[in-house]
Amino acid sequence: MLARTHLRNIAIIAHVDHGKTTLVDKLLQQSGTFRENEAVQERAMDSNDIERERGITILAKNTAVRYKDYLINIVDTPGHADFGGEVERIMKMVDGVLLVVDAFEGCMPQTKFVLRKALEQNLTPIVVVNKIDRPNARPAEVVDEVLELFIELEANDDQLDFPVVYASALNGTASLDPARQEENMMALFETIVEKIPHPVDNSSEPLQFQVTLLDYNEYLGRIAIGRVNRGTVKQGQSIAVVDREGKVRQARVEKLFGFQGLKRIEIDSAGAGDIVAIAGIKDVNIGETLADPARPEPLPVLKIDEPTMQMTFLVNNSPFAGREGKWVTSRKLRERLFQELETDVSLRVEETDSPDAFIVSGRGELHLGILIENMRREGYELQVSKPEVIIKEIDGVKMEPLERLIIDVPEESMGAVMESLGTRKAEMVNMINNGNGQVRLEFIIPARGLIGYRTQFLTLTRGYGIMNHAFDSYGPYIGGQVGGRHQGVLISTENGTATLYGILSVEDRGTLFVEPGTEVYEGMIVGEHNRDNDIVVNICKEKQLTNMRSATKEETVKMKTPRMFSLEQALEYLNDDEYCEITPKSIRLRKKILQKGEREKYEKQRRLAGVQG
Repeated sequence: MLARTHLRNIAIIAHVDHGKTTLVDKLLQQSGTFRENEAVQERAMDSNDIERERGITILAKNTAVRYKDYLINIVDTPGHADFGGEVERIMKMVDGVLLVVDAFEGCMPQTKFVLRKALEQNLTPIVVVNKIDRPNARPAEVVDEVLELFIELEANDDQLDFPVVYASALNGTASLDPARQEENMMALFETIVEKIPHPVDNSSEPLQFQVTLLDYNEYLGRIAIGRVNRGTVKQGQSIAVVDREGKVRQARVEKLFGFQGLKRIEIDSAGAGDIVAIAGIKDVNIGETLADPARPEPLPVLKIDEPTMQMTFLVNNSPFAGREGKWVTSRKLRERLFQELETDVSLRVEETDSPDAFIVSGRGELHLGILIENMRREGYELQVSKPEVIIKEIDGVKMEPLERLIIDVPEESMGAVMESLGTRKAEMVNMINNGNGQVRLEFIIPARGLIGYRTQFLTLTRGYGIMNHAFDSYGPYIGGQVGGRHQGVLISTENGTATLYGILSVEDRGTLFVEPGTEVYEGMIVGEHNRDNDIVVNICKEKQLTNMRSATKEETVKMKTPRMFSLEQALEYLNDDEYCEITPKSIRLRKKILQKGEREKYEKQRRLAGVQG
């Protein structure tokens, strides 16, 4: 590889939709990484299907671009706090960060979370004010906001003196002057080369390499990706693997890869500061150190943020079990969950007394929702319970996770939103009038208060509100009911197919979740009741035929549009006595106890136990 002075390692940080992946696209293109006739898809760094669909980064990935004589390794970081496990490790691989902020929206909570991690590692920041070509861009105010954020996060004096590059990733231009743009990204390349420190060249010392990312290949097995901290690593070299507990085992480097653009290229050796991929080490795990067998000195173990939310994953036992999924048994479910642990260090899986149920803990609803979405796409069929926050006891005090919530709402919706958040025990900490009739409100709210809030928020703001949140800290547990659903549900009384006549007969009771022709079963939730109690309904009944019917009698009947849930909305909607049934083709809500008589009997026993208690 190149001399260390010609090497730069940077991570790129941005809030969702602030243009980070587009910026990397342009850096790749302008560096000459791709051939002129090479077909390159947009958002090249979003390799995962879900990332492309949602426009978010879930998995950290790295690429390398050449600029003049320099090799610049760029590591893409997830923008959402739910994927904090990825962020922690990335910061160990790099010497500096590019903080990308929207020229209009400014700093957002997810940016804050990742930036805090970067500043704690004493990394050198460069601020990129993106979308400078937006008509309502306010670069000066945004830079002031970034400075305030750095001060709040206790950045040191060197970090506070950050360079600012003004860019339009979409147009592939950048400049040091907010008033005009150059024709290309040269200003950004030059700032990276000039401001980001190069790695220390200690290639002559004994090897130290920490595994920060894992990949898998059918032919090569597990591939460990990380940075050579010191020393040199070569193909065929014997090494020592030091695990998280300090135990040492011997291994051999079968294959060694460097990065060029989005490709891995096989190399013979790599020195201190290089980001490489190593294949051939069996059962290697994240956080382990690969070292010189003569001096197996481990690097500090990576600290990973603890999970804040948990759900129960169960084998699907509904009347429709096994119809749509390929993998339906508890053995397959267990295998898949434990396989996920190999690459996701923020996830926890616990077995329960029942062989059909597993408690899965993650960093938030999105983190767990992405896992479930991946599983259903792979052909798994399962049920999950309502997401619950993990309550901790710290120094004898009951503590719960608190979130920092930032919302942008039209002024006319502000009162209703503040009232709704008040019932969820939110505390307002800041309020800014953005102009254009928009207000930005900032709250600290218990994480359980946010479960199920997004749908209500969009209703209150008529779809014009924008809501973002990130984990803030653990705070004293706030007693009583926080959030949750206030409406009851409509429950199907029998197995069958929903008919238009059956649906129309119960439409005035609430909002339906199913269309005519949908198969339903007893105990399945088919709608939301107008009131706060659950009721059973028969939406399968057919109109009795008589010889007195008019041929045109039903032409004027019009059914209301049913409410269809996405996976996240379905998980948010759940109550304690309900499951969400997930298959590759369907998402259904159901009661845990399907039969009406059994549910009533259980409720009666629960009330009696409560009275006696």
